[in-house]
Amino acid sequence: MITAVTALAFTLVRAQEVKVPLRFDFYYSYEKMAEAMQALNKAYPELTTLDEVGRSEEGRIIWALTINNRKTGEPLTKPGVYVDGNIHGNEIQAGEVCLYLANRLLTNYGKISEITEVVDRNAFYIIPVVNVDGRAHFFSDPNTPSTNRGLRIAIDDDRDGLYDEDGPDDIDGDGNITNMRIRDTLGRLRSDPTDPRLLVTVKPGEKGEWTRLGQEGLDNDGDGLVNEDGEGNVDGNRNWGFNWNPSYVQRGAGNYPFEGAGIRAIAEWMLARPNIILVFAFHNNGGMYLRGPSFKAAGELPQGDIAVYDYLGKNIEKIVPGYQYLISWKDLYSTYGDFTDFTNNLVGSYSLVGELYQTDTETYDGTMKRTDEERSRAGDASEGERQRLLFDDNVNQGELFKEWKPFRHPLYGDIEIGGWTKMSSRLPHTFMLQDLVHRNASSVIFAARQTPKVTMDVFEVKKIDGELWSVRVRLVNSGAIPSVTYETIQNKLYPIDKLSVAGRSAKVVSGGVLTDAWMNLVSYKEHRPELQMCQVPGFGKVEYQFLVSGKGDIEIKYESRKAGMVSKVVALK
Repeated sequence: MITAVTALAFTLVRAQEVKVPLRFDFYYSYEKMAEAMQALNKAYPELTTLDEVGRSEEGRIIWALTINNRKTGEPLTKPGVYVDGNIHGNEIQAGEVCLYLANRLLTNYGKISEITEVVDRNAFYIIPVVNVDGRAHFFSDPNTPSTNRGLRIAIDDDRDGLYDEDGPDDIDGDGNITNMRIRDTLGRLRSDPTDPRLLVTVKPGEKGEWTRLGQEGLDNDGDGLVNEDGEGNVDGNRNWGFNWNPSYVQRGAGNYPFEGAGIRAIAEWMLARPNIILVFAFHNNGGMYLRGPSFKAAGELPQGDIAVYDYLGKNIEKIVPGYQYLISWKDLYSTYGDFTDFTNNLVGSYSLVGELYQTDTETYDGTMKRTDEERSRAGDASEGERQRLLFDDNVNQGELFKEWKPFRHPLYGDIEIGGWTKMSSRLPHTFMLQDLVHRNASSVIFAARQTPKVTMDVFEVKKIDGELWSVRVRLVNSGAIPSVTYETIQNKLYPIDKLSVAGRSAKVVSGGVLTDAWMNLVSYKEHRPELQMCQVPGFGKVEYQFLVSGKGDIEIKYESRKAGMVSKVVALK
């Protein structure tokens, strides 16, 4: 009965017309996600453009929504904030955070001053669903909470000459892939006496009751194995063209970098937007914000970049209680061909991965979060599992756990099928979704408020002698994020910012960094003094002095790939 009601609820939600402001009390299918983005674009044509970035292996469109106020400048003239989600097909709440962010920015533009300012000053590039095939199949097909992660690139996992021919099967037809168990007096498991839905390891001398058979499935190819060749195996977050390693080093890497059609299209789309300086990639789960590098051999980031990440990460921990700001390889594990390594090293951005949702917030003990516990012995139900069942029984009315039921299996005979449904475990129940999407979207908004905000102050124009003038210029950045990442400078990724002085009747004869204004100490540049290459640090300033010979007006111009352009015309008088 619960399964039927749940299925009906999803059917009704899918049938509803998508309207702005968007709702976030349900999960959007791929089709509804696309419809929602189109609705936002239609409702706010002066602030948005909707692009087809590319197509997936199965021909589905990858949509990107650009949010930009054209009255304050074209997108490429502003800091770019790129946000995506759902690179793994089952990580659907990541898409909801992206969609919520777009809805929050647009529906509150002109109403909330902080949002108006952050939209006016930045260009937002939002791709809610990277793995469009995975999301579509997660909704339409039977799944576990963890299946349909990879790209739809067929792999012969069992090397029998067939591709993706023997994955899990919904043998009881309830729309989920749960687990199978069979009665076995010699088995290593027995029913937990406190809750027969759970299994515990038998003690020495005890008679067994059960053996686990794994996920629901059949021997579809007649080779004596069940579920040994499921859909795909190329991981969209291991297929990027920076520090890619083959599959014998990195599981899920694919045959070559950018093998994924959508991954390649997104890379090209991003590289065509060189103003991107801030990247958020949303996944699930665990409650973490991760920064790079993703592998130890890369070494530590420059100290200047660490300071920026620390400022962002420690504030995000306050915005999203319980989440931890961590280093990918050091605090989690190493990965190769990783998306944020690509964006850090080839796009030149500050990049964070948001691992959404903490299962231990599913509590029925009077707290908001269960205490950490040691892993149980192999096969044993943990205390966390017991708490989750109590949570589901009493808070969700048993919606997310399927009770064990008998089934006649063609290979195993009489078995039982049951366990957590596909909308459980890695996903919060929809009643918890609003808090998750708002807090994590707020993390992006906070970080976007820290993008470089560079102003120019010509604080001295002084005649030295005849037609020789001293001109002093100060560039001030009130954002936490510098105009160029320190890693970009270290790797010489692209030409850094330019500060130039030019005039029709004037010539710069000398110029350089003003290291001490009081002592008149200047580090002069030997060649082409009219052009200074620079970086404006976060919450910082740089000062320059130019010696200019001539008269009339001169234009002082600051140009940055990531921080935009500022110019002033001053008179030599």
